[in-house]
Amino acid sequence: MENSQAPVGRRTASTCGWKAVFLPQLNRQSLSVYGSEIAVEKECIRQLQSGVWVIHPFSPIRSYYIMCMVAITFLNLIGIPMEIAFLDGYSGVGWEGFNVFSDTLFLMDVALNFRMGIISEDSEVAILDIKKIRVIYLKSWFIPDVIAAFPIGYILLIAELQSHSDTSTSGSKASRMVRILMFVRIISLVRLLRVSRLVRFFNEVEKVSNANLEYVQLFFRILSLFMMMFLLCHWNGCIQYFVPMLEEFPSDCWVRQEKLMNATVGEKYSFGVFRALSHMIQISYGSNESPTNEVELWVVMTSMLSGALMYTVLVANAAAIITNVDQAAKAYKDKMNHLDDYMTFLKLPNDLRLRIQKYYGARYGGRWFDEKNFLISVSSALREEILTVMCLSLLNNVPMFQNRDVNFLNTVLLQFQHEVFQEDDVIFQQNAPGDRMFFIEHGQVLVETDSFSQELADGDYFGETCLMTKGKRLATVQALTTCQLFSLSSERFQMVLQGFPDIRRDMEKFSQQDKEYVRHL
Repeated sequence: MENSQAPVGRRTASTCGWKAVFLPQLNRQSLSVYGSEIAVEKECIRQLQSGVWVIHPFSPIRSYYIMCMVAITFLNLIGIPMEIAFLDGYSGVGWEGFNVFSDTLFLMDVALNFRMGIISEDSEVAILDIKKIRVIYLKSWFIPDVIAAFPIGYILLIAELQSHSDTSTSGSKASRMVRILMFVRIISLVRLLRVSRLVRFFNEVEKVSNANLEYVQLFFRILSLFMMMFLLCHWNGCIQYFVPMLEEFPSDCWVRQEKLMNATVGEKYSFGVFRALSHMIQISYGSNESPTNEVELWVVMTSMLSGALMYTVLVANAAAIITNVDQAAKAYKDKMNHLDDYMTFLKLPNDLRLRIQKYYGARYGGRWFDEKNFLISVSSALREEILTVMCLSLLNNVPMFQNRDVNFLNTVLLQFQHEVFQEDDVIFQQNAPGDRMFFIEHGQVLVETDSFSQELADGDYFGETCLMTKGKRLATVQALTTCQLFSLSSERFQMVLQGFPDIRRDMEKFSQQDKEYVRHL
């Protein structure tokens, strides 16, 4: 009696309880790296046997943690410039609490990175050794991460609490506290270094995703591109207001000219982003005034350069995406261009060129696939399964193949050849030598003799009288529409029958009866 077992790759997870969230999960990326579910199972065992707590890069908790950090980082990169430029120190308890929470989370992230497994680019095995992880992290992202995680939120909270407790102190001390707060807010710009983490997190989301890798990569590339463009416009709009604020709003600055001194935060932000976009796209719509001082001049020039940089990145990424998307369609166009050059070299007539082009369009449907080499490259089991899905229903429609051994049918399917005939093509003539049988996948044909005519369509077949022995065709067959057919040659079929002698004798009797029936018709 066979013992029932849990699926491979889940037995280890089911026996180690809560620790399973730190072990690698089964997804497309882990299977592509390790090769099989058994290999993923061995990776789980390898991590457990190490005896050290490490978060595997393909673990479930790592996936959710990265997605959470992407959201928190993006909110930080939006909120920090808004707080510094527009909130003027009155951000509210909610935002202060979010700042403290974010700083705590990023400090924890720095610590967790010393326990986070690393996917090595030049190795198929994740690095789980604590010493190696420590060395790699210290040499790569440790310093930028520590700077970006500097707890400015705690300092701002303490400073503001101190300033509120000193409201009754002298004016000079209060003024000094305001300057300290302004300095701390400027220093808090180092938190914008978290943008590097956003890029890294996006890259890691691609690696641990359980979806189709090609489309995930394309989706996250487009999403990250638009997020970076949004952040660039957002930061530029905040800078437009922040620089005049540092100068204490001189009389000729754009903020006073637009009468925004007492406006709401939404109005200030909207005008700042509008002014930034006017510079970045370089149309100056609604912003015709020239810079009034040297600082504003440099802000405008920087804004224009950032717009040019955005255009460059956008065009480069769009070109890369267009180039990499739909490689099959691109390969088909290249093949058709080569075909046109070849037909021009042969000086073929235009009607023949048009028929050849229509044939390629019907045969490949606008996408080029090396079908023959693809079927050769896969395993015999996969090849049989592919052909079974495509053609088994066609084979079962033929009486001589019904109720036959599965191994025999699979062997026959491996001998199928795909063919395409265009409208009005004569597939074969009556009394011509015949050596193939045809199965109609899609299309419509006319079978015609001197006294008989019949139309056949999807799922039908013809030419079966020449399958067992080569002989003359008993009818003329012409394509009424573009036809997708599968053919089976008598030579290949005889080779198959050599391995099935019982079926061969039965087939010979069936073929003789079929020929007599067709002659009678």
